[in-house]
Amino acid sequence: MQCELCGKEVSSPRYIVLDGVRMIVCEDCARHGRPAPPPAQKRITLPARKIDKDEKVFQSMKKVLVEDWSERIREARIRKGLSRQELGAKVGEPTVAIAKMENRDLRPSDETARKLEKVLGITLFEDVKEIHLPRSTSSGGITIGDLLKMEKQKDDRD
Repeated sequence: MQCELCGKEVSSPRYIVLDGVRMIVCEDCARHGRPAPPPAQKRITLPARKIDKDEKVFQSMKKVLVEDWSERIREARIRKGLSRQELGAKVGEPTVAIAKMENRDLRPSDETARKLEKVLGITLFEDVKEIHLPRSTSSGGITIGDLLKMEKQKDDRD
């Protein structure tokens, strides 16, 4: 068995709760959470489930909202000489919603974003980029600890 935080082999597992998640960890990582009782020994076999409609939606997602979507909306609206009220009327959104989108307080729905693209002549979506994560040397899989190390290295470079 492996520690779910650092990936080390665990001979005597510790059960903890960390940020509301029950985890099996090594003795060293047990200090990061509060102790939890071991799971009950009763095993339940669930029937194979069918892929539901929501999962199909996520599998078909190929585009995401660009990082600077709020700035693009505001700049394009100004460039077109439209007030927030006029833009809202054209895309079927209240003025306050347009203001919140421009201030990044409200993310537009995909449908609204497409309307904004059409009215303003801008691009708000980009293709999803594949992310290749390195394999952990200890287990062949990636652990939460590996992700935290990668994030720290990224922050150190910035």
